Formats: sequence, structure tokens, C-alpha cells
Amino acid sequence: QVQLVESGGGLVQPGGSLRLSCEASRSRFSIDIMGWYRQAPGKQREMVAHLTSNGITTYADSVQGRFTISGDVTKNTVDLQMSSLKPEDTAVYYCAALLRVRIYWGQGTQVTVSS
Repeated sequence: QVQLVESGGGLVQPGGSLRLSCEASRSRFSIDIMGWYRQAPGKQREMVAHLTSNGITTYADSVQGRFTISGDVTKNTVDLQMSSLKPEDTAVYYCAALLRVRIYWGQGTQVTVSS
């Protein structure tokens, strides 16, 4: 069992920046991938960015060039630096971790982009 704790959400104006952080509890097994997903009201949850244990990153087209995922999956931590935020980035952001064949989720943190 892995528990994920996110922090760093909040309200920001369009064009602003926010940083999200996530830490996973220690587990008997190593985490393979950590990442961030988001879900806006009335929409399905979507992938934002992934970071593998060997440092490979993947981004959704909608955030490429604006968001940066970083951290150390081998140490169970991942961050998401969000810049040039747009109102359409408003959503609940979830940290996720893939361990063996199971995905674990954090409780989510609200990000609101509004003037």
C-alpha cells in the first residue's frame, strides 16, 4: 500500500505560476512511474505529466512548454512546476504512482486560474 500526499495548489491569476509537490510513503516495492493528472468539472481525468524512475518525462500536448515535472521517483517524490497558467488549467490535480501493476492516487489539490 502506498499513500500519496500533494501540496501546493491554490488560486492564481492567468499567466501566473504554481508549484505542486507530491511525496509517496515508503513501500516494500519500488515505484516505477510518478505523475500528475487533472480533472476539471464535467470532464474526464486526464494525464498531465509523467516521470519514470530512470528520468524520462512525458507531457500532455496542452501543457508542453509550460509545465515541468521533476523529482526523484526512486526517492518517492515528484513536483510539477506550472507556468503561464491559463483558465483552462483550472482543475483538481492528482498525484499518481505506478507500483507493479497498480496505480495509487493522492487526494487531489485544487488549482484555480482566474482573474
